[in-house]
Amino acid sequence: MANANEITSKLWEMANKLRGTMDASEYKNYILPFMFYRYLSENQDDYLKANHLEEFYEVTDSEEKEEYLEEISKGIGYAIDPDYIWEKMVSKIEHHKIKASDFQDMFDSFNTNAKRNPVAADDFANVFSDVNLGDTRLGSSTNERAKALNDIVLMIHEFDFKDESGKDILGDVYEYLIGQFAANAGKKGGEFYTPHEVSKILAKLVTMDAGQSDEQFHVYDPTMGSGSLLLTVQKELPNGSEKGSVDFYGQELNTTTYNLARMNLMMHGVNYRNMTLKRADTLDADWPFDEKDGVQIPLKFDAVVANPPYSQNWDIKNIDREKDIRFKGFGVAPASKADYAFILHGLYHLEKTGTMAIVLPHGVLFRGASEGKIRKNIIHENLLDAVIGLPANLFYGTSIPTCVLVFKGREARGNKKDILFIDASREFEKGKNQNKLSSENINKIIETYRNREDVDKYAHVATLDEIKENDYNLNIPRYVDTFEEEEVPPLSEVAQELQQVQAEIEQSSRELFELLGSLKGTTDEAQEELTKFINLFGK
Repeated sequence: MANANEITSKLWEMANKLRGTMDASEYKNYILPFMFYRYLSENQDDYLKANHLEEFYEVTDSEEKEEYLEEISKGIGYAIDPDYIWEKMVSKIEHHKIKASDFQDMFDSFNTNAKRNPVAADDFANVFSDVNLGDTRLGSSTNERAKALNDIVLMIHEFDFKDESGKDILGDVYEYLIGQFAANAGKKGGEFYTPHEVSKILAKLVTMDAGQSDEQFHVYDPTMGSGSLLLTVQKELPNGSEKGSVDFYGQELNTTTYNLARMNLMMHGVNYRNMTLKRADTLDADWPFDEKDGVQIPLKFDAVVANPPYSQNWDIKNIDREKDIRFKGFGVAPASKADYAFILHGLYHLEKTGTMAIVLPHGVLFRGASEGKIRKNIIHENLLDAVIGLPANLFYGTSIPTCVLVFKGREARGNKKDILFIDASREFEKGKNQNKLSSENINKIIETYRNREDVDKYAHVATLDEIKENDYNLNIPRYVDTFEEEEVPPLSEVAQELQQVQAEIEQSSRELFELLGSLKGTTDEAQEELTKFINLFGK
């Protein structure tokens, strides 16, 4: 038995040997989907055993098989034909009976059966669409590509994804691998993965007031990436490990990343009934909502978390400034910077008792024009609770320092009119390529937020009057003074240092003129000028 980290390291090492010249960020579109397929197949095995339906794998009658497939899809949202279960595919490879077309048939069969349950169809539809079986980087011929896929299957099958206690850790290994692929994908890595330490900060902030409750917790990430931030929120909840205790909503524009998120959540045991994920542009049109009598009613959440793309362009031509209620009363973010559009979208879906934590560049704290007006309106509405400055170089693909903005629903804010500023930018562990936040760094941020008191050189609770005096500029150094005065040495030490410097200057001068004295001019005129120089400055 091994832990998730050990298995991930071995898998990563093997994957690097197998992928050849293929880029790591592309190779994830093979290894991760095949891991997911193994999970789905073994999950079906468990369902059949629990419901005493193991005979399904022996059924030969087509009508009887259809009945089983319908029954299974009702139970788990999908169904895998006996010909394409994981164990059978592995056996075919091991006995050299696999055909190049078998993998395409396997995915086609899954897509067909995924349509059987209309409630779950969107959760499983085209989830394997990124597996390009014809990619020449897998091999120049059909046989070479088939061998590469065989190797991936056998590599994944080699591991028993259980820890020392017998707990299933396949989901954790999957998530660690996503992190490895993100770290090796350069700038692209930041598009689908938030470093776990940052995710923990956001998750702890939005779950701080969540006590032991039987009520379902509702969380939304409008830019969910691979879904890791949503899962981190679940882990921070007191009852998060209980099945069905969390209802997940998420939206992602990139199709590949959207597929990663669906796989990630399900491999962590999230039932399709408890996840509503959508592939779409969050800012283009509002979602999620219920519809009643033709009227859209926005869904509200206990927690909203987000690490959106920073200061990206967005299309404001299609935004109806009068009808799009997300921005009404606050203003519309400029076309060149969508940061406040993401903030307002999240606030629109936040419960009055809820908390939102979002990571953004420092520019949102002080930029003027339309962003300055939006910032002023948000402060006047008493929604901003805290500003937390993070160290630079924490994220994949960018080295800029970022900040976490914490917002509270009106009831959660209560009578508070102040804003807490935390400057955590100088406390981190230096890494080779990236900086890291230690457990101590994270705990200090969370405890400071919880205590909501001034901490010298680290935190300040600013009144609304202070904010107004600064013309609603929220730049952290205006509120948290981190200046360290240099210790003034005694005059006796200063005099001693001056004497030592003077002695060193005199010694260097003597050595210099000794060297000059040894020089000879190449002509009589040059020698005469050199002698004048030495006589003038060498005394």
